[in-house]
Amino acid sequence: MRAIWKGSIAFGLVNVPVKLYSATENHDVDMHQVHDKDGGRIRYERHCEVCDESVEYSDIDKAYDDGEHRVILTKDDFEALPAEDNDDIDVLQFVPNDQIDPIMLERAYFLEPTSKTPKAYLLLRKTLDSTDKTAIVKITLRTRTRLAILRTRGKLLMIQTLRWADEIREVDFKGVNSRAKISDKELEMSTQLVESYSDDFMPEEFSDDYQEELKKLIDTKIEQGESMDLEEAFPEDEEEEDSGGDVVDLMEALRQSVDNSRSSKKSGAKKSGSKVSDSKKSSKKKAS
Repeated sequence: MRAIWKGSIAFGLVNVPVKLYSATENHDVDMHQVHDKDGGRIRYERHCEVCDESVEYSDIDKAYDDGEHRVILTKDDFEALPAEDNDDIDVLQFVPNDQIDPIMLERAYFLEPTSKTPKAYLLLRKTLDSTDKTAIVKITLRTRTRLAILRTRGKLLMIQTLRWADEIREVDFKGVNSRAKISDKELEMSTQLVESYSDDFMPEEFSDDYQEELKKLIDTKIEQGESMDLEEAFPEDEEEEDSGGDVVDLMEALRQSVDNSRSSKKSGAKKSGSKVSDSKKSSKKKAS
């Protein structure tokens, strides 16, 4: 990994030198656009509608237009902003972990201690863990001042940028204010359904099926060329058996869902049980 920012966590008289690294990466397959007629690469030009010339990126400024006023902002204007050169992660306050609404979370970054004696880093990490607190901080990334949280992840300190409060939309959907009566039995069946699907979250057990199929498509085209048979390479799944018509009644839908979940668990248990019994039989044969 390559550090994208270098500075210090600053609160009170305590200073913790750190480097910042992106904590995530995109696993999507990189592709570019081509002309469907001849496969030629599609490229885009920055074109000025006034002088009708192509413009280099270095010659482009930005403009704000609200319909009545238009203001052009140059590179010098942006460089004059006070947030430009701030290389501190300023701690504003410490709050309980459960006060951070997940809807506010954006990008995640790891923090590496850069001091030869990283005691301050270790102390801050241990303090956050022992107090169950998260630090609210401000950081300047790529000339923009961002609100963020500073928290622990295992042995690491990490930053997650936040959306500002006025970026979260306030909505009042009509349906959420409904006075529909929920019976005790419906709540009980719904709880059973939730329990039947409950398990520990293991992120590594999930995969991006679309990207895997896309890679398979690319590999197959490399091997077989344009003569590849799509239907043979990607056969359509057989249609599922009819479950007996649409279920309209909520209570009946809950009951069927719970029953389906239980039967799928039983069939899974039988399969694993048969594997165990088969392995016992084979071990007995080897012993005899």
